[in-house]
Amino acid sequence: MSTTAAAPADRIYTAALVVIGDEILSGRTQDANTAYLAKWLGVQGIRLREVRVVADDMTAIADAVNALRVAHDYLFTTGGIGPTHDDITVDAIAAALGVAVVHHPRAVAILTEHYGDRINDARLRMARVPDGAELIANPRTQAPGIRIGNVFIMAGVPAITRSMLASLDGQLPGGLPVLTRTIAAWTYESRVAELLASVEKAHDGIQIGSYPFWREGKTGANFVLRSVDRITLDTTASALIAALADEGIEAVDGEL
Repeated sequence: MSTTAAAPADRIYTAALVVIGDEILSGRTQDANTAYLAKWLGVQGIRLREVRVVADDMTAIADAVNALRVAHDYLFTTGGIGPTHDDITVDAIAAALGVAVVHHPRAVAILTEHYGDRINDARLRMARVPDGAELIANPRTQAPGIRIGNVFIMAGVPAITRSMLASLDGQLPGGLPVLTRTIAAWTYESRVAELLASVEKAHDGIQIGSYPFWREGKTGANFVLRSVDRITLDTTASALIAALADEGIEAVDGEL
């Protein structure tokens, strides 16, 4: 999906994420990239709309990439771009796009400078990219991420992923950043479900999510308000606090 043409000010940009790795699906490793990417995208004015977790399998990766890259403005992948034989993400995405895999000259130079006489064929695997790709800087370990079209190929290690995302700050066309505010109360969700729906319906441009928790032998919920407009956000927060008070429920500004 092209992002180069001029778009209306209220245009909503969307992204998807493919989390790649048998270790995620086996439960041996917990994915820590989804939450961080979602927050980072929000600051860029981009909404994370879909996440898929797939195995280290050429067909599974290619199918997910081809489905999501055309459904959203941006597609991010994490995992499978290291130096070992089972890191097949680059090969799978190149196959999905119908292009060859090549060694990017700049990536070769970066890795050679970084490793010096410790450079070897395994480490040079991290210079392999789909033909026509650009590099994403990685100040943390130097091994670059990859961009081809609207597909962003990143490492699975969270600290490295964050380093790559930092290199992209402010670089992607997006809409207005999504703002959030949290109102919390000790109450059952079921008690306030209709109240939440009523407040949300009365305020255009607002979304209210309810997230229950159980602590100290009590049940509570954090109500997260989302909007691209600060005035709308604050007005709705005040209305929600007042509506809860009318039901005899004391609310606080912020999470419990």
